[in-house]
Amino acid sequence: MGTTIEYSRPDGGTVKGYLAQGPAGGPGVVVIQEWWGMNDQIRGVADRMAAAGFTALVPDLYRGRSAVEAEEAHHLMTGLNFGDAASQDIRGAVQMLKTTCGKVGVTGFCMGGALTVLSMTMVPEADAGVVWYGLPPLEYVDASKIRAPMIAHWAEQDAAFAIANVDALEEKLKAAGVRYTGYRYLAYHAFANETAQGPNRLPVTQYDAAWAQVAWDRTFAFFGANLR
Repeated sequence: MGTTIEYSRPDGGTVKGYLAQGPAGGPGVVVIQEWWGMNDQIRGVADRMAAAGFTALVPDLYRGRSAVEAEEAHHLMTGLNFGDAASQDIRGAVQMLKTTCGKVGVTGFCMGGALTVLSMTMVPEADAGVVWYGLPPLEYVDASKIRAPMIAHWAEQDAAFAIANVDALEEKLKAAGVRYTGYRYLAYHAFANETAQGPNRLPVTQYDAAWAQVAWDRTFAFFGANLR
């Protein structure tokens, strides 16, 4: 189990976060929330990273707020300044982990996937990125600024992030010479979120344990190769 900490943004502000401690001196990973906020599910992702040997930090982008209803989550997400979150909250988290961890990666899911893409353009200290089924509007992606390697997990039946937009993003990354591999799964949005099942799940989401395991195996192999 992790602990709640406070760390500094580059502009001198402070952010709270959830820290799941891995082995001393090992690599670090910043884990970026879905639109729900910093809830038990995303803390569980950080715990999973720590169990695999990475120190994981989840920035509290909503400043203590979270949602269980889609309407409220949408309200929180639309109120978030994505550029500020990437360049300040997430960059500060990477910088904080760098003081003890050596190499540090960034990963995020849904909204956090979109923020991971932005962070790869706005956080020069990041050593690797893993995107899970989320991307920002392409006009905000300056692929020429991406220096670290990336992989991404896309759901072919994703009604929240159309695969045609993924095609356009991947063309942009290729044109900029980004070291990138995209994986596609015959799955729905949030296929790696174990809470996206049962009667309370959103219509566009569906957990898929088999594809989630494949994606996690690829994620740990990629981070192991680029952060250790």
